[in-house]
Amino acid sequence: MSYLEFFAVLTGIISVTLSAKANIWSWPAGIVNVFLSAFFYYQIQLYPDMFLMVFFFVTNILGWWRWANPKPEEEDKKKELKVSFMPRGQFLVWLAVGIAGTILVGTLASQLHNWFPLLFNLPSAYPFVDSFILVMSIITTFLMIQKRIECWIIWLLIDVIATYLYFLKGAKFFGVEYFVFTIIAAFALWNWIKEYRGYSKIA
Repeated sequence: MSYLEFFAVLTGIISVTLSAKANIWSWPAGIVNVFLSAFFYYQIQLYPDMFLMVFFFVTNILGWWRWANPKPEEEDKKKELKVSFMPRGQFLVWLAVGIAGTILVGTLASQLHNWFPLLFNLPSAYPFVDSFILVMSIITTFLMIQKRIECWIIWLLIDVIATYLYFLKGAKFFGVEYFVFTIIAAFALWNWIKEYRGYSKIA
């Protein structure tokens, strides 16, 4: 285990734990995490995950702003964005988009070493599994920016698959991190639902 892997994991756990508590400081913690993680993913040839970190950098900034600047009817008692459910049909559409995106990105990722051999001297490891993590993480992050409770259902699925992938690649510390993320995601789902139900008691 390298120092890079250790601190990437540490900042990731801090960020996700704060998200589970609907704490706005999860976003700046996430910014630190994406910088460290991007370098690590490059080292172990998980190129789709590396590209995902660029997206996460932008969305951490967007999420930070969105949670801190809700419309008046969206405010909770802390003057931050409330958690909410999304329409079931919309949720199913996002899942379908995720599956289609996984197939497309996985196909592209499997050819990176052929198209850009100077940048990617080794083939992408498990391109379709890795691409599923990438595509669904993008979708789920947008749901998290809007504080949609369903984001934690998808994060649970992502975390289980990522845990398996990282142990398979020998990145055991990242595997442990994502196992912890799975537990945190389950807690977060419960906690956000609890917070949502609390709004009706306050009203």
